[in-house]
Amino acid sequence: MSLPRTVAEILREHVTLEVEGIDRMYLNVYVPRLQYASGVAAFFRQHRGQPFASSALMDPISKAFVANIHAFVHAHEVPLVAFEKGQRKDDVMAAHLKRFGAPEGVVFVGRAQEKTPVFRTEKRRNPTTGHAYPWLVRSTAMINHFYFYAVDRDFGPFFLKFATYFPYNAKLCFNGHEYVKRQLAQRGIAYEALDNGVLSCRDPRRLQALCDGLSAEKIAAFAQKWLRRLPHPFTAPDQRAGYRYDLSILQAEFSLTQVWDRPLTGRIFFEEVIRENLDVGRPDQVQLIFDRRVTRRTPGRFRTRVLTDGVVPSLHIDYKHSRIKQYHKEGRALRTETTINDTRDFALGRRLTNLSALRKVGFHANRRLLDVQRLSHDCTLGEVTVERVHRPVRVDGQRVPALRFLDPRVLALFCALVMFRLLPAGFTARDLRQQVAPLLGLPPEAVSPGRMTYDLRRLRLHGLIERQPKRHRYRVTDSGLRLALFLPRLWARTIRPGLAIVMPDAAANDGALRTAFEKLEQAMDHWCAEAKLAA
Repeated sequence: MSLPRTVAEILREHVTLEVEGIDRMYLNVYVPRLQYASGVAAFFRQHRGQPFASSALMDPISKAFVANIHAFVHAHEVPLVAFEKGQRKDDVMAAHLKRFGAPEGVVFVGRAQEKTPVFRTEKRRNPTTGHAYPWLVRSTAMINHFYFYAVDRDFGPFFLKFATYFPYNAKLCFNGHEYVKRQLAQRGIAYEALDNGVLSCRDPRRLQALCDGLSAEKIAAFAQKWLRRLPHPFTAPDQRAGYRYDLSILQAEFSLTQVWDRPLTGRIFFEEVIRENLDVGRPDQVQLIFDRRVTRRTPGRFRTRVLTDGVVPSLHIDYKHSRIKQYHKEGRALRTETTINDTRDFALGRRLTNLSALRKVGFHANRRLLDVQRLSHDCTLGEVTVERVHRPVRVDGQRVPALRFLDPRVLALFCALVMFRLLPAGFTARDLRQQVAPLLGLPPEAVSPGRMTYDLRRLRLHGLIERQPKRHRYRVTDSGLRLALFLPRLWARTIRPGLAIVMPDAAANDGALRTAFEKLEQAMDHWCAEAKLAA
């Protein structure tokens, strides 16, 4: 009996590049003093010297801000796009980006109506005098938002979205992998890109250092750079009085990308990980992954979800407002990605200054998931063995035909090898012919020497036998014996009797396998009939 190994242990033997870094970040861009009614009142009464605070005072600011946006669009000859309902904004950006040749600048400006928090004036009355007076309250409204889709020399593509109503909150979205790609290119470090990551890099250590270097300070400087360049709702005196934009974290994705040495086996490996780890979403496992105590009072659903996009499966684990997603990235790498939607799930504030502590939470969760996940076997070894034997290979420039184990001739060769294992002196081509011919129902003389030479070459170059030095004798290798024992028995005890049971023309029987197939066929026929698609 073999003991299960962690996925992290097995991955160390099959990964050519491993890098962890910030992926997508979605930031709240806001003026802290204008997020509550009393702060808004102070802005108009104490800072701007108005006798009272009212939403009527906000309208001129909004109109001036929108006018400045249109003036910016006209002056810089930037396309203005009205987003349609349900339209993918990233697709619009991709289309415009193909035509954008500058190293930095605004690609286009998009406009969309969205619901957002605002402040409104509510009429109230003094209970003593009965006089009416305006009172600011928080509310929500469908208002225009302007999306500035742009390219930064250091951060790559991003967007900054402004609301056009007081307090003019904004959202900033960028991708940390695009930042890293830009840094690699600026330093002349060769790399091969994934759609959202790095597949290979000439200097992996420098790559990881650049990922680690994406700090809160650099992100803040990037945001302030574009806040200075783009139309701004607040005047210079407003900003000098302390009404400046600050940043907080709405969503942050922390990814671990592990590139396979053999992409084909990577998919098989991940599918086996899913099959053997469907319990990782249970509370006892979740508290190990996120290093947080889970009790009956802990909010959220504890579950493991397997979702499929086309033929690509992904594993999802939830904790409060956060989640981990694990999937096979573009058929080349294993991506483990922790998405944190509320920093307070981990007793951290939302301010961008908490990014250093938050990234530790995200990266540690990725690593702990791999440590919690278990596999009973390294399925990549089995896939490599199948490839080596069942498909043609090249050895020292020589093309070696496959040993397809369902071929009767190959099955006969395997059965013969088992008998030769115990011969201390090994065996010759003549010995092999004497054993193989009866298994094929032929007399030995019907198998030509050339045919035996061809088979011996196949067995030798596939590693099932080896030639003894300076002799025309052969011995069976350890791997050759195991394959010769396993594959014929797999055919004789599983595949052949199984097909004899499940095929439509097989004799009727009440075996569990036959019954299961018949129930499946009945269910499919019933579904087709209901859908009026019966063939």
